Amino acid sequence: MNGDRWATVVGFAGALVVLAALVWVVGIEDILTQLRGIEIKYLLVILGVAVVWLFLWGMALRTVLGALDAPISVVMSALVFAGAVFSNNVTPFGQAGGEPVSGYLISRATDREYETGLAAIASVDAIHFVPSIAYALVGLTFVVAGAAEFGRNLVFATSALVALAVGIPAAVYFGWQFRYELEAAVVRAVTPIVRFLGRVIPRKSPPTTADIERRIEGFFAAIDRVAGSRSTVIEAIGFSALGWLALCTSLWLSLFALGHPVEFSAVLLVVPMGAVAGMTPLPGGLGGVDAVLIALLISTTGTAGGVAGAAVLVHRGATYVFPTVVGGGVAFALGARSRD
Repeated sequence: MNGDRWATVVGFAGALVVLAALVWVVGIEDILTQLRGIEIKYLLVILGVAVVWLFLWGMALRTVLGALDAPISVVMSALVFAGAVFSNNVTPFGQAGGEPVSGYLISRATDREYETGLAAIASVDAIHFVPSIAYALVGLTFVVAGAAEFGRNLVFATSALVALAVGIPAAVYFGWQFRYELEAAVVRAVTPIVRFLGRVIPRKSPPTTADIERRIEGFFAAIDRVAGSRSTVIEAIGFSALGWLALCTSLWLSLFALGHPVEFSAVLLVVPMGAVAGMTPLPGGLGGVDAVLIALLISTTGTAGGVAGAAVLVHRGATYVFPTVVGGGVAFALGARSRD
């Protein structure tokens, strides 16, 4: 078993420990009692909402790929995005760890170079940030306005949201202003690493410095093309915003199915803030995302721990387990086609 597989196994083991501890704290009996009362028809509707989410974010990816002259069908865009979700969900640090694999899957599906696929998924991930912060700010405004007590979890959510709303746009702005210097720095840092790996990997000849520079320059050029197309960015943000609404609807419906509907503004805050926990060193943020969702649901809506825990398990079953299974099949199929 290679190092990457060991990292995945250790990551899932850690995630299961976190999940077990979370369920124990919330109360396993309370959660099971709530889950027993849910009707199958609600589970099917929630699963359907998850399919809509995959479709919408797949369309955002398709829009970006269109700007990169890498056309892809509507159905394939949803399947490839499911493959990207799979790679995020089985690698540590979520999107940061899964993007290299996602870039490979996209390049196989579109028959384009790897750097084009990597630039496409990186652009889409950056675009998703815009509506998520907008929804979270709207949700926070309504939650704070109706909160009887500004508890610790709300303080944490507010602080984190302000830091993200200020920090990430600032990082993007300065990264764009100094993109050529950044590109040169990446070339200097990556070249010796790639050439070393090329020497030690059997049956692989080390790439030349010119090849590495060409590929890195191709990645930054693809990012430039996406960022320079206003219509592409606006259309992709639109699909992303609708996809975030589908994710929020999934959690809201999970609570409704348990007989505990809440204000929709609460999930507008909870879901984007929960996604931030995906950056933890756990596969897809498994355990970390769930803990944040439960804690914020309890603090913002007054929902009982057992109800919040059961709702989050249903929601994550539809938006974590389901796309991971589907995406795993897509990743396997694309890998098999590549080997052929």
